Amino acid sequence: MGFSQIAIIGVGLLGGSIGAALRAAGSSAQITGYGHRIDTLHKAAEYGVIDRWSMDLAHAVKDADLVILCTPVSLFEQLLEGIAPAVAPGAIVTDVGSTKRSVVEAAHRLLPGHCGFVGSHPMAGSEKRGVEYARADLFNGATCIVTPTADSNPEHVQAIEEFWTMLRMKVVRLSPEEHDAAISDISHLPHVLAAALVAMQADSSLPLAGKGFLDTTRIASGDAAMWRDILLDNRDNVLASLEKMKKQITLLKKLLNRSNSEALKQWLTAASDRRDRLMQQKLRELSGD
Repeated sequence: MGFSQIAIIGVGLLGGSIGAALRAAGSSAQITGYGHRIDTLHKAAEYGVIDRWSMDLAHAVKDADLVILCTPVSLFEQLLEGIAPAVAPGAIVTDVGSTKRSVVEAAHRLLPGHCGFVGSHPMAGSEKRGVEYARADLFNGATCIVTPTADSNPEHVQAIEEFWTMLRMKVVRLSPEEHDAAISDISHLPHVLAAALVAMQADSSLPLAGKGFLDTTRIASGDAAMWRDILLDNRDNVLASLEKMKKQITLLKKLLNRSNSEALKQWLTAASDRRDRLMQQKLRELSGD
């Protein structure tokens, strides 16, 4: 099914990029943006990523056949409560959040039976935030994880997968539980480690930093409040990820303490080879091969 009326709740980097990508894909859907800052909504309309806007949540979603939650995860339950009385019969609600168990549970608890919810997580973004950084190509070749449950309407799941495919994403399915465990390792832990690398530096060391340090810690510039909410929402998996990292650090300490040069080289080589294979795979996906 195609969507003719789309409500984007939160027109920042991701919400704005969805609007821009829809236009680039040739979609004729009417896009309504919702937010609480009028200057952001004006910018979004000026950039052409939305057709109209509203600061009234119920008004923004009342005619939509697709509603996309694009705010920090801490606001999802409040927003679901707000849209529940107004969302149209047959509409589908999705989101772009970095955690899935909590939003899926809240949606199933709060939304009326005449609409559906299918969780989504496009693995695309930036340490930047704001509609001024929105890009039509942000999603090109990236992976979107869709997280249906046993209660999900199969037609709704297919419609959401087709939506992200239209935005040139590769779609995979995971359960909400599988998603939160996997993304903790591949996304949440890297942010924690980038922040820790910055935090551990002496003031006298930072001026010596080169491109490698800046590349490695780029994501530490992400919005602190947003990441606080993500880490707390997924705290059990983040703690498990930290334990996995602790094992790697313990192994590295043993290799260094024993001056085992060959084993240390093998450890580094294995990591290098694994990353190179990943990069080759991602390049193939981006090229469409």
